Amino acid sequence: MELGWLLWGAAVLLLLHVLAELSPAVSFALRLSLYCVLCVMGSLLAAPACLLLNGGRTVRNMRIIKNVVKTFKYFFGLKFEVKGLENFEVEGPAIIVSNHQSILDMMGLMEVLPDNCVQVGKKELMYTGFVGLIMYLGGVIFINRKSTTSAKMVMSEVAKTMVAENVKVWVYPEGTRNCTGDFLPFKKGAFHLAIQAQVPVIPVVYSSFTSFYNPKKKLFTSGKIKVEVLAPIETKGLTSDDVSDLTDRCYHTMRETFFMLSGRPSEAKDSS
Repeated sequence: MELGWLLWGAAVLLLLHVLAELSPAVSFALRLSLYCVLCVMGSLLAAPACLLLNGGRTVRNMRIIKNVVKTFKYFFGLKFEVKGLENFEVEGPAIIVSNHQSILDMMGLMEVLPDNCVQVGKKELMYTGFVGLIMYLGGVIFINRKSTTSAKMVMSEVAKTMVAENVKVWVYPEGTRNCTGDFLPFKKGAFHLAIQAQVPVIPVVYSSFTSFYNPKKKLFTSGKIKVEVLAPIETKGLTSDDVSDLTDRCYHTMRETFFMLSGRPSEAKDSS
């Protein structure tokens, strides 16, 4: 009986492999499903460690989560080439802003995440089962994007907390995933926060995923991701009147870097 199940299992795995080789759509679905399974299994492994070692919700749990998620890249043949990690070494808190391309961003985030850094995410993520639980335990700050008043209140509290607890806050200023091979306009919340708290902004740029991951084309293969942590931008002395200029400065600098990292230097020149 057991031998029968083993034979059936081997046959199913072989069939899936053949289908994946024959159909890009099947390969995409299988790899994406594996990624989701890894997220759930990783959360199940990390949650008890977070509770046992740190006693509950705290940014210190991000070290545990980071070590688990950093193994995911080996399942998909992804390689990261990172520059500028020394730019995270600023005294005190900071706002970190990066481009937001896809569901795979979590792997890129954990590849470079500095200590004492929490992320800002949409409230809906808190209700995604074990993944939502591990995000909660890691200290992720959830905001209600549908309520402007609620979001502003949360961000105001974040400004106080980050200074009091000496933590960095990671924000995706595009506000939503964007796998078009370009940037969406930046929302100003992160830059209001930086100026309110008078802390530096540290831009982080990831090269385009479109050469190996594109849901519209059902593409999900191995690939290399270039990451660059740019020099901090100071906000001391800036006021709310400077928010738009700070937002534009970060946007143009990051977009130009994005095109350079993605091997599209001519577009970098056009964007300047």
